[in-house]
Amino acid sequence: MQNTRIYTTSFASVYPHYIQKAEKKGRTKSEVDEIIFWLTGYDEKSFQEILDNKTDFKTFFEQAPKINPNVSLIKGVICGYRVEDIEDELMRNIRYLDKLIDELAKGKKMEKILRE
Repeated sequence: MQNTRIYTTSFASVYPHYIQKAEKKGRTKSEVDEIIFWLTGYDEKSFQEILDNKTDFKTFFEQAPKINPNVSLIKGVICGYRVEDIEDELMRNIRYLDKLIDELAKGKKMEKILRE
């Protein structure tokens, strides 16, 4: 999987698409944010700085306060790849986020999405 262009894409440029995908299915921006905070350990203030600074995906994940230890519970296919089989850690984290947003858009309950 050689999709390294996403690494240099600003998170702020993709974030509205996550929100749009969720809202189309009756979910909310705050649920998208909750997923992002759960996955990365960012809080509202530090996340807003990421958006304001147009931080790229690589830096977004490298500087994440704490990737949730339960990410290993995220399984399934996203973009044609099994997330648990993606070897590149950065791409795996990006696809974890994609998978969680997909689950939100498909109507899964937050407790299930957040692996509680």
